[in-house]
Amino acid sequence: MKAVAFTEFGGPEVLRVLDLPEPHAGPGEVRVRVKAAGVQPYDAAVRAGWEPPGLVLGWPRVPGNEFAGVVDEGELEAGTEVLGFTAVRAAAEYIVVPASDVTPKPPEMPWEVAGGFTAGTQTASIALEALKLRAGETLLVHGAAGSVGTAAVQLARLAGAEVVGTASASNQDYVRSLGATAVVYGEGLKERVAPLGVDVVLDGAGGEALDLSLELVKDRSRILTLVEHERAAELGVLVSKSGRSAARLAELAALYAKGDLRFHVRRAYPYTEAAAAHREIETGHGRGKIVLTFP
Repeated sequence: MKAVAFTEFGGPEVLRVLDLPEPHAGPGEVRVRVKAAGVQPYDAAVRAGWEPPGLVLGWPRVPGNEFAGVVDEGELEAGTEVLGFTAVRAAAEYIVVPASDVTPKPPEMPWEVAGGFTAGTQTASIALEALKLRAGETLLVHGAAGSVGTAAVQLARLAGAEVVGTASASNQDYVRSLGATAVVYGEGLKERVAPLGVDVVLDGAGGEALDLSLELVKDRSRILTLVEHERAAELGVLVSKSGRSAARLAELAALYAKGDLRFHVRRAYPYTEAAAAHREIETGHGRGKIVLTFP
């Protein structure tokens, strides 16, 4: 099979398309012919040398921890369209995962959306659960135009919360379209946000955004950062925990199918252009999701 892989740590330029042996499904597993796979900072970190805890990785290494495709072996009927999650190995023509890590893809969901849907939506759902967001509260989302932020704004609104979302000037209309009060980040952010009465913070930016969050919300159990993991422990704020499941993913996919949860793909790259996709994800800017597609 063709796979996006690397044989040494480094920048996007270390990514290559390699011919690797096809995996096959064992007991309790499914093999999926991948149609699309998401690209996110997690994948860039793996490529640069970070190893997810609990995994023993050999070489060559294949990044990618979310995917969508068609089952062709294993516990589910061949031809079943699914989306699912893993730790690595999604950026390839085939992936084998436990059958419990996939859920049926709604027919209303395009492949490009399905391939990048899992990580952002589940991360947002898990984070809001950890923050114990309640109806009537005001949530501040730093980085509201990204894939996690996009999902978090909408899920919070569905839960009955008010939302303030920070984003670049070019993304203000987009953030408003999701149902949030949009605020431009940068100098003077505190003066723009403080009068809005923030109760809870989801930080997708880190740095000054997290510093400001500490000033706005005194109860640090109501602040969760997606990016400042090292500082979180000393500051006493939350970080996102594991909690991805097929059941959670199915609920989120159903919201998409009903039209209650929008999901924006800003660019789909052919898998042969994975290095360009990684370069774009590492800029840290832009709305929505980047995905790789496979024929």
